[in-house]
Amino acid sequence: MTSLEQPILISFKLCPFVQRAVITLLHKKIDFTIEYINLQKKPDWFLEISPLGKVPLLRVRDHVLFESAVINEYLDETHGDPMLPKDPLEKAEHRAWIEFSSSLFNAQHQLTQARREETYLKIEEDLTKKLAPLERKIGNDGFFEGKSFSLVDSAFAPFLMRSKIVADNIGIDPVSDYKKISKWRDNLLSLPEVQKSVVEDFDDLYMEGIYERAGYLADQ
Repeated sequence: MTSLEQPILISFKLCPFVQRAVITLLHKKIDFTIEYINLQKKPDWFLEISPLGKVPLLRVRDHVLFESAVINEYLDETHGDPMLPKDPLEKAEHRAWIEFSSSLFNAQHQLTQARREETYLKIEEDLTKKLAPLERKIGNDGFFEGKSFSLVDSAFAPFLMRSKIVADNIGIDPVSDYKKISKWRDNLLSLPEVQKSVVEDFDDLYMEGIYERAGYLADQ
């Protein structure tokens, strides 16, 4: 792939949905350029090409793709071995779990914003309940299914990374109640494509964001 054909990923340093795309780009060993923007002061050029005003965006020549699941499927279909099953039913099931992962991101983000203990505990209970069907579904070999990295793994890795950062820094870890998810997290966070999918000071930036919100979690 020549430099003129390199996809350009428009990013925000803390966005988990951007991280999904970066993980897939790295796993597929695709040469790409990443461009960070400030979401608090979105550039005019970005607003002109982003229908939703959100990241990630992937610019491929004259085309602009948005929504991380769509971006990842495009990357999967155009580079290397497929990361989704070939069977239509199994593929649809994987897509459903990728969609499910977004609900975990939302709950995780709400936890960092909750100010009252009552609100925090309610969100935490909801998140813990969501993890139960995931625990039943995933395999025993450190991946979502089987022994190879899939788009579902790519989709969940940012959530698992953030849960580990909070666990290490604050000591709160709903994931620890689930044996298979904990093993899954340990395996995914050991992979180079996951480790290199964030900026070097990501842990500090993520925790700074939590403390700046001054919510219930920050006081623990």
